[in-house]
Amino acid sequence: MNSLLSSSTSPCNSQILKLASRPTSFRLSLLCNTITAQYTGRNSLSLKLRASNNANEVDSQTAKDDQAAETSNQVSSSSSSAPPALDRDLKKVVQKTAATFAPRASTATRNPAVPGTTLYTVFEVQGYVSMVLGGALSFNLIFPSNDPDIWRLMGMWSIWMFTIPSLRARDCSKNEKEALNYLFLLIPLLNVLIPFFLKSFSFVWSADTIAFFGMYAWKLGWLQKTE
Repeated sequence: MNSLLSSSTSPCNSQILKLASRPTSFRLSLLCNTITAQYTGRNSLSLKLRASNNANEVDSQTAKDDQAAETSNQVSSSSSSAPPALDRDLKKVVQKTAATFAPRASTATRNPAVPGTTLYTVFEVQGYVSMVLGGALSFNLIFPSNDPDIWRLMGMWSIWMFTIPSLRARDCSKNEKEALNYLFLLIPLLNVLIPFFLKSFSFVWSADTIAFFGMYAWKLGWLQKTE
């Protein structure tokens, strides 16, 4: 009887043990799934944080590059705008100085020596003839002398005393007027500085002539290629 009872109860006990063990496995599996989900969530969050940090670093580097490019553009634009501003200021100083000291018309009326008139031609011929005569005097071809004299000194200064004032007396173009204004200030510097290194009337006149035609070539664009 006891054996029958024990045999009959053993399947029941095994079933009860199986039923009792199932909730534990479910709990373990649920706990494992929860831990896995939390770990996966943390990994995804860390990946998102790393991605956002990388994106912020890229944005900051891009902003720095843009700022550096803008700064370089500003520096280049300021450096490119510096020469025209300097040239403009230099023109103002030269024009003001030449207008103060160079010979000019005594009246406020319009200059009658306009291109095509006889007076315009007279001033132009007078200017270049005085240049040639000054060269002859400085090279000791006219009134020759073995010693420095007033004639050779006058020939050395002939471009500044006669040529430039005669050409400035005409109603010339703006570029030619600027060239003559520059020459009115440049030639005295040459005539004063050159004798410290070489005492030669002819050399000073030659330097003045080169400066004269070089200034004209620059201001009037003689050396520019015509399209």
